[in-house]
Amino acid sequence: MSITPATEEAVRGVVRDLQDAFNAKDAEALGAVYAQDATWTNVMGVRADGREAIAEAARAAFPMLAGQFVRYEVVRMLPVRPDVVAVNVLQHPVTEAGEPVEGAKGAPLYVVSREADGWKISAGSNTLVAGPAGG
Repeated sequence: MSITPATEEAVRGVVRDLQDAFNAKDAEALGAVYAQDATWTNVMGVRADGREAIAEAARAAFPMLAGQFVRYEVVRMLPVRPDVVAVNVLQHPVTEAGEPVEGAKGAPLYVVSREADGWKISAGSNTLVAGPAGG
């Protein structure tokens, strides 16, 4: 099964919206990227279930992450069904201006699905990358 250009654009848009919300430290915008019944597990293994719980977790975490910014690189998209795509992402630390910096990288996996209110993350988790990452 292949991904249509429209689906690829939509999925990349979800990842970009997530990155932008994180960098703006906007918990409401971050929560809006997730489906109503989504689940998210952070790099520490803490899970939040549901859009509002994910936004609340972001509200709690953002003060501790005030000086941290990221760039998300879509590494691979795997079509599960025409309306569901698994997305491997590499999370790079950057300055507020978007310049690369040394720091921990993440390798999130997102399941993005077409919902009644558009393409949203249905499930995701992040993995800390200790060494070289990618591919």
